[in-house]
Formats: sequence, C-alpha cells, structure tokens
Amino acid sequence: MKLNKCLKARFAICVDNSEYSASLELHKLYRVIPDEDAKKDGDLRIIDESGEDYLYPADYFLLIDIPRGTAQSLNKSFTRRA
Repeated sequence: MKLNKCLKARFAICVDNSEYSASLELHKLYRVIPDEDAKKDGDLRIIDESGEDYLYPADYFLLIDIPRGTAQSLNKSFTRRA
C-alpha cells in the first residue's frame, strides 16, 4: 500500500449511535483518522462531536468514497472548525 494512501483522510457516516448518543449523531458525516492498530481491533478513530478523536466500533459507521475535490473541501472545513 502506498504511504500517501495510508495518510489520506477518509469519511464515514454514523449508522448506529445507540451506545454513544452524546458523542455521535446518527446519519452524520465524520472524519476518520487512519489508525492501523484500531483497525486490527475492529475500531475506527473518529473525530466526534467533541472535536477530539476517539475509538468507536467500526460497525457503527459506513465508510464512504467521495470525489477528491469534495474531500479537499471537507478537510478545509474541518480544519477551520477545529
């Protein structure tokens, strides 16, 4: 796998927030931070409603592919928010 692919920001939609309703909004788009150790454990590192990154079960999210230009715009908007 190429290094730049590993560092690429990904996005996911929350499809289950049953145990984390204060931290995750159902059907909302979240930024995923690459974390190979979390992936091995079946988790995703998500920037949640607090603005911080935490581990959540991967099956609470649907990873999505979005066009490069859209991803760049979203990354800029997340950066401004932080």
